[in-house]
Amino acid sequence: MDQFYLDQYLAKEENDIRRNDLNFFSLCERVKEIFFYELENQNDNLHSYMDIQKKAIIGYKNEVTYFKEKIRSIIKEEHAETVDFPNWYENLIDGVYHENWGLAGIAQWFSNPFYESSSAKIIGDRIYFLEEGHMVKKPQTISKNRREQMVRAFLLLTPHERMDKEYHEVYLLDGTRVTIFGKNMTKREQDVIIFRRYIVPQYRFEEQAKRGTIPFDAIPLFQTMVQLGYNVVFTGAVRTAKTTFLSTWQSYENPTLEGVMVETDPEIPLQQLMPDAPIVQLLADESRLSGITKNLLRSDADYFIFAEARDGNALDTALRIAAKGTKRMKLTFHTRDPLQFSMDVAIEILKERGGELHSTMIKVAQSFDYIFHFVQLKDKNQKRLKSIYELSLDEKNQEIRMKPICLYDYQKDGWRFFSNIAKKIEIHGFEESEEQYYQFKKQLEFLSNQEVHCNE
Repeated sequence: MDQFYLDQYLAKEENDIRRNDLNFFSLCERVKEIFFYELENQNDNLHSYMDIQKKAIIGYKNEVTYFKEKIRSIIKEEHAETVDFPNWYENLIDGVYHENWGLAGIAQWFSNPFYESSSAKIIGDRIYFLEEGHMVKKPQTISKNRREQMVRAFLLLTPHERMDKEYHEVYLLDGTRVTIFGKNMTKREQDVIIFRRYIVPQYRFEEQAKRGTIPFDAIPLFQTMVQLGYNVVFTGAVRTAKTTFLSTWQSYENPTLEGVMVETDPEIPLQQLMPDAPIVQLLADESRLSGITKNLLRSDADYFIFAEARDGNALDTALRIAAKGTKRMKLTFHTRDPLQFSMDVAIEILKERGGELHSTMIKVAQSFDYIFHFVQLKDKNQKRLKSIYELSLDEKNQEIRMKPICLYDYQKDGWRFFSNIAKKIEIHGFEESEEQYYQFKKQLEFLSNQEVHCNE
């Protein structure tokens, strides 16, 4: 007869009862207990273990894999493979990892079904994902302690940031921008964490036309305009596809030309968009830009991109570069009225640099050729090119002229084109390529005689 040990039998019974009582959240606590126990018993390798934990929380792939393998091992030892997990997690192991150390319920936003969602928000304990142009409340919630833990993890990416600040902006390893509002900037228990990423499946005019943002018939016209090197501005309110269209326009640029892109936030991944092109990508806010303006003016780059020109310094730098005769300049600018572009830009420059309003407006009109204005429809998932204005100057009367070459018709959900070509547009076109200029002129005349509808 086998020997019977009461203490072993009772221990087994206790373990069986505990396993039967396990649910997802108690399993998470159990895994955490075992991790902390191992951490407390690390002597020689404590620093190494802490470094792995820190990198796993930040999201480094190897360290996350290490954590998940440990979780897998613990789940197996606990015979907990069949424990049900919330449907916002992809599997049990991922669920335990994110619930304890990762992104909690917001992790779902990073999964494949939400790849095209450009924004997510945590407001208090509530979680929202942007879906088809609308913020949708999700069933999962996140506690205050877990939010604070998440913020501390994010700030490991920027060690110089103080935890007690009311506002933080950090970037995750995949480029996602995280904006954090806390302390006295929000109401009690209503702290905010905003996730924003730049999503465009394909940087091609055809993709934009399929989405209804631009007309299919205008694609050859836009391609020729890129080749002719006109200086273009993309305007509109927030979330109107300005940056998306700038990226698309840039994807048709000559890859052998040298470019410089200045951004305040690292949103446009030109190294992926044009991996072989010699493009310098600079991150410079208002204060930094002031320090490098002279270097930019001395640059021998073929063209410049000012993504999200928000302040007078950036706009003044763009005008000064354009005054040197630089072509192929691209710029995005927040405005609801493109007809006020010259004045709005001049006012921003005057705030920073001083000067006289009308003369600065004239410089704006001389610097840029076309303004593309974008809007968001009632269905916020739908964007439209609302207008294209040709910007020029009547040299004799020193008057700024803005003539439409394209206007959107809301009722017909289509566009009308106009064959307006100013003298400076003609001169610039001839300087670049006489053949392509005549092609551009012919394409514009063809469109002006057509009714152009969405998705045709």
